[in-house]
Amino acid sequence: MKLQKTLNRLQKLHPKEIDLSLDRIKKLCQKLGNPQDKIKSISVVGTNGKQSTINAIFYILKENGVKCNVYTSPHIKKINERFVFNNEELEDEKLGYLFEEVEKINNKEPITFFEILTACYLYKAAEYPENINLIEAGLFHRFDATNVLKNNLASVVCPISKDHLDWLPIDKQTINQIVHEKTSNLLNSNIIVSKQNSIETTECIKKTISKNLSNKFFFNEDFSFSSGENGFFYYKDKFGTLKLPMPNILGKFQLENISTAIATLRVLDFDVGDEDIKNGIKKIKNIARLQEIKSGKLKDLIKDNRLLLDGSHNEDSSRVLNEYLMTLDCDKHLIVGMMANKDHKKYISYFKNISSFTTIDIPNQPNAISGIELKQKFQNLPNIQYKESIEQAIKSIPLKKNDLLIIAGSLYLSGEFLKLN
Repeated sequence: MKLQKTLNRLQKLHPKEIDLSLDRIKKLCQKLGNPQDKIKSISVVGTNGKQSTINAIFYILKENGVKCNVYTSPHIKKINERFVFNNEELEDEKLGYLFEEVEKINNKEPITFFEILTACYLYKAAEYPENINLIEAGLFHRFDATNVLKNNLASVVCPISKDHLDWLPIDKQTINQIVHEKTSNLLNSNIIVSKQNSIETTECIKKTISKNLSNKFFFNEDFSFSSGENGFFYYKDKFGTLKLPMPNILGKFQLENISTAIATLRVLDFDVGDEDIKNGIKKIKNIARLQEIKSGKLKDLIKDNRLLLDGSHNEDSSRVLNEYLMTLDCDKHLIVGMMANKDHKKYISYFKNISSFTTIDIPNQPNAISGIELKQKFQNLPNIQYKESIEQAIKSIPLKKNDLLIIAGSLYLSGEFLKLN
């Protein structure tokens, strides 16, 4: 309760949720003694796959005995997820003290919620100068609060696609502008570019970073992977080829994220052995990214049927989710809730051979589109219905043996499901 009260105060320090500028975060960091200059970091930018790539780096380094701090957003169930130090989430009491200390130093100066959270993370991270910091950029990157780092070991560029377009002028809502926002101001170090969704996007990234003095590494040019048989896949770069076990997470796209993570660690010449990579891959866990729910009170409602939870919310993440679903020979039922600022029709257009669609309201999210309005947008879909709650939606679907239930459309919806389950 005390932690939540502090969070409520921090959210009121600025009238806007987002106000793209580096001035406020730099000013607060200066008051804090410039903690961003005292840490070693790997920054991760892009639209999709950022957290999955960070997870892969984290588990491989952990297997090697390296201590990490991790900063990601948004959180799924609780805000502590954003604040990982020495490989562990910061507990409520310590997190509350951290927020209050930085709040006092900020002295009621206007600053956005994300900016002050970022300052809190950097302030705490400076207590562990030997740790590797894995930092996920928030909205875009050029004016993102995380773009204040000094000792940035590498910038990882995950797949870039159209999302958060409402924060750009109408005439700049293009993939070229999004690439510019995310990559034009990367720090000089090493840039690792993962597999992109089109050749055009890759070429646009190359053009945007052409004057950046960093060492540059591109998927399919400097590193790659290929699917194998009997539970293995192959990773290849200039250092050689690795035969690796398939991870215990779903989706071929995860091999792209894992390969990018391996490339990053090998480029940086961390003392990571082949066994560290193999063992780390087997321990990767992803929440709300094609996560199979195997227990819980909401899962019990469908008994032996499979339940997948996925936080996909833009067209490219919808596409890769559907690519996985198309590999499954069963009837599929989709429960979907989304935020208001997403391209709802484009998102849903990628789903094929879905037996039923159920739209719902996302609890505790004033910026979500109502399930009723979402149903109206999807009115041309077959077997479309609206239910007010997650539980009502699950109960309403007449699943047959071997049918699959998918809950998708928003990370916020995923978080609410996990809290209820």
